[in-house]
Parts: sequence; structure tokens; C-alpha cells
Amino acid sequence: MAASSAPCCIILLFTIVAIAECGSVGINYGRVANNLPTPSRVVQLLRSEGVERVKLYDSDSSVLAALADSNIAVVIAMPNEVLGRAAGSRTFTDSWIQSNVAQYYPRTKIEAIAVGNEVFVDPNNTTEFLVLAMKNVHLSLVKVGLDSAIKISSPIALSALQNSYPPSSGSFKREIADSVMRPMLDFLRETESALMVNAYPFFAYAANADKISLDYALFNDNAGVTDAVNGLKYDSLFDAQLDAVYSAMKTLGYDDIRIIVSETGWPSKGDENEVGAGEDNAAAYNGNLVNRVLTGKGTPLKPEEELEVYLFALFNENEKPGPTSERNYGLFYPNEEKVYDVSFGGGNKAPRNGSKSQNPPSGQSWCVASENAGEEKLQSGLDYACGEGGADCRPIQEGATCYDPNTLVAHASFAFNSYYQKNARGTGTCDFGGAAYVVTQSPRMGKCEFPTKY
Repeated sequence: MAASSAPCCIILLFTIVAIAECGSVGINYGRVANNLPTPSRVVQLLRSEGVERVKLYDSDSSVLAALADSNIAVVIAMPNEVLGRAAGSRTFTDSWIQSNVAQYYPRTKIEAIAVGNEVFVDPNNTTEFLVLAMKNVHLSLVKVGLDSAIKISSPIALSALQNSYPPSSGSFKREIADSVMRPMLDFLRETESALMVNAYPFFAYAANADKISLDYALFNDNAGVTDAVNGLKYDSLFDAQLDAVYSAMKTLGYDDIRIIVSETGWPSKGDENEVGAGEDNAAAYNGNLVNRVLTGKGTPLKPEEELEVYLFALFNENEKPGPTSERNYGLFYPNEEKVYDVSFGGGNKAPRNGSKSQNPPSGQSWCVASENAGEEKLQSGLDYACGEGGADCRPIQEGATCYDPNTLVAHASFAFNSYYQKNARGTGTCDFGGAAYVVTQSPRMGKCEFPTKY
């Protein structure tokens, strides 16, 4: 995909999915809970937050029906427990595709099928069925003429790697490298599909907090880690994990297949032994990740490959087994209130009840207005910033240094940035009802320079 001539952060859409050149962020909609909103309410929530891509863990009919005509792109899942039947019977996969895909598509915008999930760690040992199940599902899509529109993959956990450090030495476990990964990657190449990877820096940090910097895990400013083999420098554990998978694929001869991050997140609460779990760290990780993805930059090993990432998860799920963290990955409580403020389109949401978080994005950043926000929303935000918000708007008064260009977008950008910097770039201070977003390159409008602090 050709890179844009302008920095993509300047032309973002205000949704969870940016334009193609800027990477994209979606969200996982898990339902292991007994207190969640109805699917129709969930779709309203997704649309109100600007979410344009969602990943499911099944193909529930009520959810797929609710997503119809929403224009939200959907990844559905074939559960591990039916992989044996899918591998052994084309009749089964034909029926499954008819019941779970064909009857909903295209009103429900299904774009991919995740065949199984972390199959290699499934205690029921379904690994032997995986690739054949994927192939049969694909052939069933061919039968109904949907194989070009709907791709197939299978999310793998990072535990599929034998080695992950340094990233350039990444390799798959011996027991699956040739028997499973090689034929699966063959299939992905043939069908022009991506490898789905569930990547959680939290797990690596929690297990090695004495060796891994928290700032490195959270995308905050840090000294970085240099791969001693190829000399590439990593500023985040997330990038290092992805490049370990890219290296593992390259070792098998498949360096032309891209990665989709099918799950990543950070828990807002954990048990005493779950080092790093907490609301502030979760807000920092997800907020910094969204801003990172929407820069359009790839990893050090694949710098031109824009990232496609699905955050985990939409809701806290109260029936998930395991440690406390498992029930606290949600960005929302079941009552649809946010656990913490993270904007899905880059930047941050307006703080609730006037509160301001103290989790500023890493590095230098500025807040600018969206040309697509509309005059009414921009004017409202400008009025608030220069009035109640206490922004320093003197430089955009007539005759002052930043009056030109005399446009609403330019003046709103200056005022929004003043408010953002005044409040220490805190999470929740660059949104203005969806009229603003964060950029990481200094904006210039005429002769006016935008300060980084006040």
C-alpha cells in the first residue's frame, strides 16, 4: 500500500479505524458474562464511539443480526470444539458457512473468519485438525462465492514461539514449526490472508518485572532495547514481540505474510501477584497503543507494514475463569461506562465529570482540530477552550501572531492545543466532542508555532 505524501496523523478519521495509510484499531467483543447489554445496545455503543471494526469469539445469531447495516467490519470465529468436525467433513463446513456467514452477508459486513483460537494451547488438543479445518472452511466460502471477500486465519498465542528474544532470533516451537505452521503459512500465502497473533506485553512484563522496564511495556519514553544481532532498536515490547513472530515466519521462508494483532490489552485490575495490573497502566498502554498504530508506522523489522490491531476487550467479563485480571481487561463496564478514558481514534476522550487523568502520552505531542468535525462542533470546542477551559487564546486574536490563517480549523487547533498542553497532555484532554485528536509531529499554520507546554 502506497504511503501518503502527508503525515497520516494529520488526516485521520475520528473513528477506531483510520484511513488505510494510518493503520487501524478494532476491538474484541467477548461475552463471557451474565450482565452485558443486549447486542443491539452494544452496536449502538460501538457506533457512538466510532468503532468500525469488531472481532467476535463465535458467530452468535443475535449479535450478527444486530450488526446488520451498521457498516462495522466483523471477524467471526469458529470455536475450537468443532475443528474436528470441520476438518473431517466438507458437508459440515458447507452448512456452517451457510448458517453463520451466507445468511448474514453482506448486510453484516463479515470480513474474516478466525478458525479456532490459540489452538496450540487448547487442552483438548485440537492442533491436528487446524489446517484442514481452515482449508475446508475456505472451500465452503468458494462454493458460495465469498472467498475473495472473506479471509481466513487462526489466532496464535506468543507461546507458539520457541525463542522470542532477541526479536531477530524468533522461531516457532519445534513440534509445530514444520507440522502445522509451515502448511498454515502456505495456506495464508495462497489465500492472501494474514497471520493472527495474540500479543500481550503485560504477561511478559508481569513475569519479568525485574528485567523489563514498565515504560518499555507501556510505550512510554524509555531508553529502548537494541537487538544485538541486527542492530535494530526497539522502543516498545509490543514491537519486539511482533518482530519475533515475523522472524519466526522468515525462518520458515514466509517473510511476505503480514500480521494482524487479533488481541492485545492490559488489565485494569489484578491479583497481588499480577505485577503491573492497574487502571493507570491499562489507560497508558491502550491509549499509547492507539496513538502508535495510527501513526501508520510498522515495526522496526517491517517499517512499511501498517498495523492492524484489535484491543482486548470491549467489556469486563465477570464469568471468565482464572486470576482477577481475566475479568478486568474491558474498556467498558457492563453498564456502558468507561473503565478509563481512551479515544479509539487517537488522542483522548473528554474527561468525565471534569476530571483529568495524569497519564500523558509519551514523547512530544500536540492536539489539533479535525477538518471533518463540522463548524458547529469546532466552534463549540473553541468557545469552551478559550472560555471555561482557560486556554491561552490571545495569540489567535486579530492582529496577534497566530491570527493567520484566519480559519476556524486553525484557530480551534491552537486553542485545543493550548488546553491540552495546559493540562499536561492528560488522557481526556484532547477530544472536544470528537473534534480533536493528538498528533506526534509539530503542526504549523502560517508563521504560528504550537508550543509543547504552557
